[in-house]
Amino acid sequence: MSEEKKTNQEYGADQIQILEGLEAVRKRPGMYIGSTSERGLHHLVYEIVDNAVDEALAGACSHIEVTIEEDNSITVEDDGRGIPVGTNHKAGKSALEVVFTVLHAGGKFGGGGYKVSGGLHGVGASVVNALSTWLTVEVYKDGKVYGQSYKRGKADGEVSVIGTCDKEKHGTKVHFLPDDTIFETTVYDYQTLKTRLRETAFLTKGLHITLIDNREDKHHHDFKYDGGIKEFVTYLNRGKEAMYNDVIYCEGTKNNVYVEVAFQHNDSFNDSTYSFVNNVITPEGGTHLSGFKNALTKTFNQYARDNKILKDSDPALTGDDIREGLTAIISIKIEDPQFEGQTKQKLGNSEARGAVDSVVSENLTYFLEQNPQVAKNICEKSLLAQRAREAARKARDTARRKGALDGAALPGKLADCSDKDPKNCEIFIVEGDSAGGSAKTARSRATQAILPLRGKILNVEKARLDRIYDNAEIRSMITAFGTGIHEDFDISKLRYDKIIIMTDADVDGAHIATLMLTFLYRFMPELIKQGHVYLATPPLYKVEKGKGVWYAYSDDELNKIMSDIGRDSSNKVQRYKGLGEMDAEQLWDTTMDPEKRILKRVLIDEENTSELDVTFTTLMGDKVEPRREFIEENAKYASLDLQA
Repeated sequence: MSEEKKTNQEYGADQIQILEGLEAVRKRPGMYIGSTSERGLHHLVYEIVDNAVDEALAGACSHIEVTIEEDNSITVEDDGRGIPVGTNHKAGKSALEVVFTVLHAGGKFGGGGYKVSGGLHGVGASVVNALSTWLTVEVYKDGKVYGQSYKRGKADGEVSVIGTCDKEKHGTKVHFLPDDTIFETTVYDYQTLKTRLRETAFLTKGLHITLIDNREDKHHHDFKYDGGIKEFVTYLNRGKEAMYNDVIYCEGTKNNVYVEVAFQHNDSFNDSTYSFVNNVITPEGGTHLSGFKNALTKTFNQYARDNKILKDSDPALTGDDIREGLTAIISIKIEDPQFEGQTKQKLGNSEARGAVDSVVSENLTYFLEQNPQVAKNICEKSLLAQRAREAARKARDTARRKGALDGAALPGKLADCSDKDPKNCEIFIVEGDSAGGSAKTARSRATQAILPLRGKILNVEKARLDRIYDNAEIRSMITAFGTGIHEDFDISKLRYDKIIIMTDADVDGAHIATLMLTFLYRFMPELIKQGHVYLATPPLYKVEKGKGVWYAYSDDELNKIMSDIGRDSSNKVQRYKGLGEMDAEQLWDTTMDPEKRILKRVLIDEENTSELDVTFTTLMGDKVEPRREFIEENAKYASLDLQA
């Protein structure tokens, strides 16, 4: 991309284009950053970082440093060209002030500042400023340091020279404190920022990103990947066994679209493909993803037929067959991306489809000819997937003929609810028969259904579709939910608004819950995305004193109860080992009563789906070493406090 991404056009004050004012941001922050929750808080950092990354894409920035300061303010410094400080003649004031105080003002709107850019349509700097208690910016240019301060989006003085610097130094430093009257929390999560910045570094080959945490625990990470998205694929595959050594890499420019694709097959059965446009993830794919899938299916079928791996009478391999066990990154840079909807979830540019198809087809054809053994291995894995898919189809059809996968023949152990309006209904997936018996007695029969499962369900991370359909416990869940799975999934047929996983509050219970979540994430992800999946929170302790009874859901809560009632020999403390130890009345009072219970909704952060995929693979895959590293790195974040 080096020749494509460099721009020799002037980047000066008049390249900053003004589209509209800033008035609505503080009144309706959710319109601009999605929400005022922790997710929106972190989005402020992404916006400033994205501006610096745009400098890197223009060939003008090599290092970005992000620091979480002791007071949870954020400093972002880059070594780019520095935001222009001269007068913007349309606004009659410094371009620097325009960038930070006018919505939709930046070098991304045809002013010649950038060839391609990510960011939130150029609103980043001004929105961050509007939603901060204070913000300061420093620009380093020509041996001078220019600065300006702002309070809640309004300039506090003019842009002025506030110091001198080395003549070779150039760039921008932004320091801001999020406004605690707007955000639900202003405490930054280091792991969240680390995940996003690592991904950004993978997508911007050779860019060095540093993350520093100056708060009490002190952290520091550096990310720099000269291999770019090839290293991204290696990272995503680290918990799996790669089928061949080299990551396949395709690069080229067609129709003014720069295309980069990297992929590698592994021994798993899942398709982990992620698409990006100008470094922004597109969770719903779009034309660039369609182009990749078409090229992959067409090229492998052509190779398999030409080399007699597929006979003339054999059915063609489907895209699902070829993508089984695939980890892929599709990253394109395009000058004027058109997204469907306001959320940038799906790319609509028609030229992107043809560009990706052409670049991947050409590069992949050459690779397969040069690496016949790798090509043969991929084709043979695809043929196995094809046979498993056919076996799964037959198993599914047989089950349907017997009525085992439709609402007419619900599983025998399901205690269904009498209300037939899904909006009013919920199903508890319960571990074990004894807990299932208590839950059936405790429940509200009108709206609460109980499905007891026997032991640990199949680990779908290690199983093909035919084995999944053959598993009785999974089949019971599929039937009870009513939606079908995989390509048959239809959320309009969901029979319950809430699917509640209720397991023991111990290691085994956590493992069973993780197995269930893995199944739902891999085969019914829309249930999670649309907010239908929950974890029940049973108590850890029961405390009795005289006629008083208290339940504690954490060690901290237990200590508070003991302090409140007084610690003496008349206290009776019971540590629950499992749900089966509670009678029906206790289970209802603590875990099932909608008026008292604590439910934890399971959510997917679609901006970090690649890291979520890595987590599932690490925890549920075969490789021990990545799992050990994960536990060591994350043990300090574990807590017995299960309240949400």
